[in-house]
Amino acid sequence: MTQWGRLRLVATREKATVDGLDDIVEEFLVESHENLDQLDTDLVALEQEPNSRERLSSIFRTIHTIKGTSGFLAFNRLEEVTHVGENMLSRLRDGELALTPTRTSVLLQMVDTVRSLLSSIEASGGEGSVDVSAVVAAISAAMEEAPAAAPAAAAVVEELHDDLPEEPLMPAPAVAGIAVPEPAVADQPEAEASAADAAGGQARRAVADSTIRVDVDLLDELMLLVGELVLTRNQIVQNVARQTDTDLIRASQRLNLIASELQEGVMKTRMQPIDHIWSKLPRVVRDLGLQLKKSIRLDMEGRDTELDKTLLEAVKDPLTHLVRNSVDHGIEAPDTRTKAGKPAEGVLTLRARHESGQVVVEVADDGAGIDPVKLGAKAVQRGLISQEALSRMSPADVLQLIFLPGFSTAAAVTNVSGRGVGMDVVKTNIESIGGTIEVESDAGVGTVCRLRIPLTLAIVPALTVECASDRYAIPQISLQELVSLDAEKAANAVEEVGGAPVYRLRGELLPLVRLTDVLGLTSERHDGHVVIAVLRSEGRRFGLVVDRVINTEEIVVKAVGGQLKAIGLYSGATVLGDGTVALILDVQALARRALRTETTDRQEARAGALQAVAAETDRQRLLLAAIGGGRRVAIPLDTVTRLEQVRTDAVERVGNREVVQYRGAILPMVRLDRHLGAYGESDREVLEVIVYADHGRSVAIVVEEILDIVDGEAAVRSDIDDIGLLGSAVLGDKVTELLDVRAAILAADPAFYSHSSSAPSGASDSLLEV
Repeated sequence: MTQWGRLRLVATREKATVDGLDDIVEEFLVESHENLDQLDTDLVALEQEPNSRERLSSIFRTIHTIKGTSGFLAFNRLEEVTHVGENMLSRLRDGELALTPTRTSVLLQMVDTVRSLLSSIEASGGEGSVDVSAVVAAISAAMEEAPAAAPAAAAVVEELHDDLPEEPLMPAPAVAGIAVPEPAVADQPEAEASAADAAGGQARRAVADSTIRVDVDLLDELMLLVGELVLTRNQIVQNVARQTDTDLIRASQRLNLIASELQEGVMKTRMQPIDHIWSKLPRVVRDLGLQLKKSIRLDMEGRDTELDKTLLEAVKDPLTHLVRNSVDHGIEAPDTRTKAGKPAEGVLTLRARHESGQVVVEVADDGAGIDPVKLGAKAVQRGLISQEALSRMSPADVLQLIFLPGFSTAAAVTNVSGRGVGMDVVKTNIESIGGTIEVESDAGVGTVCRLRIPLTLAIVPALTVECASDRYAIPQISLQELVSLDAEKAANAVEEVGGAPVYRLRGELLPLVRLTDVLGLTSERHDGHVVIAVLRSEGRRFGLVVDRVINTEEIVVKAVGGQLKAIGLYSGATVLGDGTVALILDVQALARRALRTETTDRQEARAGALQAVAAETDRQRLLLAAIGGGRRVAIPLDTVTRLEQVRTDAVERVGNREVVQYRGAILPMVRLDRHLGAYGESDREVLEVIVYADHGRSVAIVVEEILDIVDGEAAVRSDIDDIGLLGSAVLGDKVTELLDVRAAILAADPAFYSHSSSAPSGASDSLLEV
């Protein structure tokens, strides 16, 4: 089957298996049933061309395969009947016997008996009571008899036929107009007889009937058609959304559902476990280990992780190269490991898992690791970079040097591999399918090469954005979040550090790259608002500034021409729902463009700014308040103007907003329990209120209880947050949420900062989670 280069397509979700029938036996049954159908055809055709050695050899190989596997699986009667049939075929092939009608008949009878045994195995897990002695005797007699004795042998066969039921167990197809009889052996086990009675008399689908062979090219064609259907679906759904015809809307929703299910089903037919390429690696590791006199154990985790077949083939060679590198230059020789206090046996671990819509594959070894100092010195020695450039690089950046063409850290390059030799090809191949490769290494501890690969190349979810009136698509696999800044916030929040634009996002300085600058265009957004798509590539984050966000939708990836591809900014193109063409941005290329300007001065400036932010935050005094549901929030004390108590009956409404009269003014109110989804007590007579005032405007922030004032210094902090929060910290031995004061104020008074020139300390931006 594998030599035909075809996939197995599951024709039904209901697998026809018996409890306890494992995958190996099931695969054996499917293969054997297919081979038996071919044997019927070949034997009848051989009778017409008895001197065809090619056909004889094919029949012999098929029977030999069934015999070998049945012996391995301990099906003794099956092995016995195929063994004697193999003996006859061997003598026919070698010219010791001539093919006669009698011998053809007993071989066909052997095929029928094998089919009965397989059916019994499928029904009950064992060979049941199927008798093979008569067939074995008939084949043996046919081998020993002289040609003149053919009638006697025919009588033996005729007598054997008398013991069989009139109806065959599984009819075979007619070949070239010849009906091939398929009688089955009598005395079948009860499990077989009852197999057809399942589900109220409905015959259970056999294992051989539950799968069909489908050419890979046909699957590829189906995938292309589904892609076109998805594009058309997007256009119809987008157009129908502007209509008012309920029947049309209902039909488009149904089309949307069916197209999605069809897309999912077709994509599943292309998915294969990664074990298909992993299965060859134990042999690779063993042979290399013996050649290099190393003792290496290979562990594999996540062998059943599925990946698109096309991507599986694309990642095969890069993965093999990474394994060879780890064995050759990653894991040390046994004596070296022993001297370093390690076990003499090295461990190479392959891991695969699904994560955030992609497949993560890791090749990890517990070897010597990569020393950034030695790596950098080698790069300078080879003239790949200057000493000055090296001094500006962080250790993580130095590790990326192994992807330079022709670079190696090996003292002597062997004929096996060299860590770095060909690594540029590995990276190129992985990036060509929309993936990324990361390297982590600790000198003396080991190295991890991590591949991040999309599940499929054909149809991917993406965010569509606009820049200078043109549409672009960003694969959501690289998108972490969206940040929208109003004009005032953007003017103060986007800073210059070391000559490069950055944005402080929850305490982290995010390098920014403007898409208009990359493309050499002029932004058409003049209102001062800034939209940042926070992207992640090769383990690092950066912000891509766009004019506006359009939509999220599934896009069909189309290849771009050589001229566009040569630009190095686009990974493909797609047709959007409104029929316009959008180019798909290459996030890896944008990341390199955004981060390659990160000189040491800029990195140090960013690090210094981060330390200043952390120090300022640590020195903050925080007001602790309870908001209900056992939750506590911390509010920077410098954002608190006064603490007040307000009677519940003094609360009034303006539209759907709560307000309170306070010192001759009307204060808008925000209840933190509702704002943060805590929902505390609602029957309190007196409300605890935190008043924030700035430039003549004030808001009232309602909490359940004022608890304490504490120092934020040395608090254990985390970036775990939610809407309306900036993170969390351990204060007073309890996890406390850090309030996004700006968001709370805007919830009470959306126009607050349009009349104010400042924002409270610790205020954050507006976040749209994707």
